[in-house]
Amino acid sequence: MASTDFSPAVCKTVDESASQLRELSMDLWHNPELAYKEVKSHDRLARFLEERGLKVQRKYLLDTAFRAEAVAPGGNDGPTVCLMAEYDALPDIGHGCGHNLIAEVAMGAAVGVTEAMKQFNTIRGKLVLMGTPAEESAGGKVQLLEKGAFKDIDAALMAHPGLQDVLKLHVNARRQLNVRYEGKAAHGSNSPWKGLNAQDAAVAAYINLSMLRQHTKPADRILETSKLLYHIRAPSDDEKNVLVARATKCFQAAALATGCEIDLEKGVEYKELIHNEALVETYKKHGMSFADAAPGVNISAGVSTDAGNVSYVLPTMHPSFDIGGGSAMPHTRAFAEAAATEGAHLAALRVAKALALTALDLMSDPELMARAQSDFKAWKESRASPK
Repeated sequence: MASTDFSPAVCKTVDESASQLRELSMDLWHNPELAYKEVKSHDRLARFLEERGLKVQRKYLLDTAFRAEAVAPGGNDGPTVCLMAEYDALPDIGHGCGHNLIAEVAMGAAVGVTEAMKQFNTIRGKLVLMGTPAEESAGGKVQLLEKGAFKDIDAALMAHPGLQDVLKLHVNARRQLNVRYEGKAAHGSNSPWKGLNAQDAAVAAYINLSMLRQHTKPADRILETSKLLYHIRAPSDDEKNVLVARATKCFQAAALATGCEIDLEKGVEYKELIHNEALVETYKKHGMSFADAAPGVNISAGVSTDAGNVSYVLPTMHPSFDIGGGSAMPHTRAFAEAAATEGAHLAALRVAKALALTALDLMSDPELMARAQSDFKAWKESRASPK
């Protein structure tokens, strides 16, 4: 069935739910919670879905994750399509990455899909809405993947607020490195030669990694311990691995030069985002005017997301959408303010409809789902091929 058959039902339902979706988004915005502490957000979102007839597993594999499901009345002999919601905030500035809008988009799309399911028996399969906590640095989706949360998912969809409408925003791979240097304490005035300065090791590491400036206050003691947290980014996972290896040598060289002991822990790893062409093209026909719609136009954000890890496992789509914040960049107070505006809400409704229609296309057109899987398989094979 053509997706245009679903449009009136989806648009009507999302529009009728607009005030509730706005209230939900603003509730998250006014009550920001950090990674793995999204208790109120978890409960609020789960309750919203339960009230609309979805079966919700609260605290799904993680304390602040959830999984909501709706099986198509027309039959479960179709794909399982997942909408991903994020809802964690940033320290100090709250929803400076607009995760309140990501949640609103996912909830709105779920409302649209479930209503269309009731009206059209040509829709087959299952809708899953996965509440994924801790995207900001802690890698909630990475943990959920490791615990098997996506093992039955055929395709994953989400959208992220940004500066413009972009189909295939390039998102970098990233590795978190936690470095601890242990030296030997001594008094800086009386006997500095007896100390092994862990601060010197940290400074040496900065220099080795081409940091331009170092801001430290003078102290009267030789520091025994210093800690560094680095996020190593690169355009691809392979390039990131090379860069991590080089950075590791820089950290080790600093320890060797200062005589300090080093404890280097490789933390959460984000892979670059692989945009599934079949999904992107489907979303494109339901969407708006995209900044990268023309062939050869590539837009990079220079950021990372744990949705990239999902895209390594199954067909995934992760467009960005303009919230009308002008030049306000994500992870700033200005962007947080923009994420609370009426314009951002209207943008979220628009994107929710497009995501819902994309999901419905997958659940009503076996050939489309097959193309998405074929595109994903082709990418996997190209990655496995010798360079």
